[in-house]
Amino acid sequence: MSVDLVPDDLWGRVVPLLPPRPPRRRRYPGRLPADDRAALRGVVYVLCKGVSWVDVPAERVGCSGVTAWRRLRDWAKAGVWPRLHEVLLSELRAAGLLDMEDAAVDGSHVRALKGGPRTGLSPVDRARPGSKHHLITDRHGTPLAISLTGGNRHDVTRLMPLLDAIPRMCGVRGRPRHRPGRPFADHGYDYDKYRRLLRARGITPKIARKGTPHGSGPGKTRWAVERTFARLHQFKRPRIRYEIRTDLHLRLLQLACSVICLRRLRTSF
Repeated sequence: MSVDLVPDDLWGRVVPLLPPRPPRRRRYPGRLPADDRAALRGVVYVLCKGVSWVDVPAERVGCSGVTAWRRLRDWAKAGVWPRLHEVLLSELRAAGLLDMEDAAVDGSHVRALKGGPRTGLSPVDRARPGSKHHLITDRHGTPLAISLTGGNRHDVTRLMPLLDAIPRMCGVRGRPRHRPGRPFADHGYDYDKYRRLLRARGITPKIARKGTPHGSGPGKTRWAVERTFARLHQFKRPRIRYEIRTDLHLRLLQLACSVICLRRLRTSF
């Protein structure tokens, strides 16, 4: 099982992004640090199984859950996961598997059991504390960017920051691509102010008007983002926000998006 958690194709892309370890003292060497691949197994185990960090089976993954948490913290600080996502998106573009002409954007609410920054009293969950995952995908459902806000934050307020968070994707000759042609969104994004902001960037908005039947027009294209949310929540850890620290929960989300991109690369060959 430990081999399947971190396959060679995933590990080969993560290794060049890891920060160098600090030099060890010669006089007092102490205990050798845990292997990075074993620590990544622990992180992926928590991501997929949803267990707490102290319940990570050290005999199966190769290190303790506390070590995996510390390594996730250090890698999050070094920006490993956004760069991994950018690398995979560039590979998808090089393989012709990205369709940036159409995109879909939406938000999904999750409970925040321990509170923390970027949480709020959710209007859809009896005012319980929660957070929102905001996601934008291409036409095929490939995650392009994801962000985290409080559960009481309106979806439309994260539309422009999501577009800004899309990395510049190389892979083909010419300028890197980072803007979708036509973003599709539901009635919650029906504000003329944001339509004007999109058009000012050369983007054609496809936002459903309030009062139109559900499933008509943009609804025929927005299935991609709904399916990606379902795939994202197949990883048990992101279903409920257990991490108090915002950066750790967001990095787990970005790692899950990277795994989804890697699966699309695998099934294309």
